[in-house]
Amino acid sequence: METKEMICIGCPLGCPLNVTINEMNEAGIEVSGNTCPNGHTYAVNEVLHPERIITSTVPVTGSSDVRVAVKTAHSVPKGKIFECMDEIHRASVKAPVHIGDVVIKNIAGTGVDIIATSDAL
Repeated sequence: METKEMICIGCPLGCPLNVTINEMNEAGIEVSGNTCPNGHTYAVNEVLHPERIITSTVPVTGSSDVRVAVKTAHSVPKGKIFECMDEIHRASVKAPVHIGDVVIKNIAGTGVDIIATSDAL
């Protein structure tokens, strides 16, 4: 049995959660301290398969902008963050780039695209 403390980010309340892990499955995880159902869901997901959104920048050629802001279109597994960042650091794009344009498809084999979050014209 393992116990973890975490702060829920499932809603604006930021509840302090106590998570007891008896088994590595949903039924084996006990959550207390949450004031809404989002807390339980957040804690179970964080224990079983943590994911994160990645934000960064990529160099741009052919524009007065030197870099363009990018992010993952969806969360990626936490264990893939460094692999994703390696690909992002090796990437560059040619202007024009518009918000929502796919900059890198299927980053690190996750099935998630890297998209522009700013324009570079």
